[in-house]
Amino acid sequence: MTSVSPAPVTMLVPDFPFSYDGWLRHPAGLGALPPERLGTPVAVVGGGMAGMTAAYELMRLGLRPVVYEAEQIGGRMRSVPFPGQPDRVAEMGAMRFPLSARALFHYVDLLGLRTTPFPNPLAASTPSTLVHLMGERHRARVADDLPDVYQQVASAWEKALQERAELATMRDAVQRRDTETLKRVWNRLVREFDDQSFYGFLATSSAFQSFRHREIFGQVGFGTGGWDTDFPNSLLEILRVVYTEADDNQVAITGGSQRLPYGLWERRPERCAHWPAGTSLMSLNGGSVRPRVREVVRDGAGFLVTDASGRGDRFDAVVYTPHLWTLLNRVECDPALLTAPLWTAVERTHYMGASKLFVLTDRPFWHDRDPLTGEPVMSMTLTDRMPRGVYLFDDGPDRPGVMCLSYTWNDDSLKMATLDPGERLDVLLDKLALVYPGLDIRSHVVGDPLTITWETEPHFMGAFKANLPGHYRYQRRLFTQFMQRGLPTAERGFFLCGDDVSWTAGFAEGAVTTALNAVWGVLEHLGGATHPQNPGPGDLFEALAPLDLPYDA
Repeated sequence: MTSVSPAPVTMLVPDFPFSYDGWLRHPAGLGALPPERLGTPVAVVGGGMAGMTAAYELMRLGLRPVVYEAEQIGGRMRSVPFPGQPDRVAEMGAMRFPLSARALFHYVDLLGLRTTPFPNPLAASTPSTLVHLMGERHRARVADDLPDVYQQVASAWEKALQERAELATMRDAVQRRDTETLKRVWNRLVREFDDQSFYGFLATSSAFQSFRHREIFGQVGFGTGGWDTDFPNSLLEILRVVYTEADDNQVAITGGSQRLPYGLWERRPERCAHWPAGTSLMSLNGGSVRPRVREVVRDGAGFLVTDASGRGDRFDAVVYTPHLWTLLNRVECDPALLTAPLWTAVERTHYMGASKLFVLTDRPFWHDRDPLTGEPVMSMTLTDRMPRGVYLFDDGPDRPGVMCLSYTWNDDSLKMATLDPGERLDVLLDKLALVYPGLDIRSHVVGDPLTITWETEPHFMGAFKANLPGHYRYQRRLFTQFMQRGLPTAERGFFLCGDDVSWTAGFAEGAVTTALNAVWGVLEHLGGATHPQNPGPGDLFEALAPLDLPYDA
């Protein structure tokens, strides 16, 4: 009897469970345009993962994507090489990707990029994890190595999810791509939990009656570590991550995540409608992106896009991928660009802050053994002190190591915001000396630290969107904005995408999938259509549409 392997889990988001990876894989392609539309220029604002995905697929359809970028290709996929060590990078933004992100990995595989397991706390590939809470240290290889109270917290989380959020049912439906079950259960949960915060869910769960348990869970969490900075956010944000295993089985892209959007910029697809063999986004754009967009206004049935140099060009369609707040203060916008309800959703968007600090080390010294205990002198570290999360990366004993000495969110990130890189390093090393007394980390540090605080980056103003309780209706408006069929001409042709438009903000998968929504929208807007055997997200929208909660209730 032949056993059948279970299907891989995908980030099949229950709000709109369209199989983007299947649409990408289908041999019929994403669609076709009328011959007279081939070669039509389309503005793609932003050169991050969403922008490069949209531009690449629009090019393959036979359009001419004109890419604008305020800083550099990659957006929050920003891999900064250390001086003198170009092959050792600090991942300032996206650095770990769940294997369930199947649409994203379509492009990873397309470019032949290699990946390695990411050293998350207690991950199979992580040699050891040290949990440091309230001055107590616990080292573990697997979760069962931690004291009983941690096992109690893990059990409480599992129990809360099973009893109140139908974890087993939803994970099974995601794995089987059972959209009927996903929609039925999820729509009920949306009605029940739209107004509930993550912390409120824990505090009202019978399994989490102890404040001590809730505190430990916030510091240590599950998957990638502590989640207390998400406590004010909508519970729905967390459930989407849990159901799709987005916080588990994560990998890093060898050589840096920025290789992915750059690879799409440079890649010459084997088949493109209209364009000759050897065409790439780079060649269509004359070798470089246009400067940042200064103004976007409606111009009859199209748009006038003006860049920072003062050059203005007219386009029949615009795909807009940067953070939504840039529409409020970085780009001069025609008020008619969006409807009033959409402008309200943009204004209400809530962003998470995040800071990181990386250093290069002479070698991966953390593998050294303490002569008294025989344990590694340092481990992947979770702490309730200022560093919060410390990650260790190495490429062999004779190669320089890389340490992310601190990865923080929201209030913890703001503690870093007013410090310059040298001050940040000094403070973090002082705090880590309390966690690892007697270990001279500084003696192994080579050169200056590389740092970032995303909320002070002028073209981002935050790391990623995270909905607060009651924000579901705003999110639905933004996500469904790509559906413009039947709208008046004055409301068509401008398409929002990016991970903050997606249901899974903070994940590159959301950038890819909403970019594909925009591609479908542009295709339909310009008179094209998908192949009957490979319907796109807009073709199946009515069957899969996100729940439309009443506005007056």
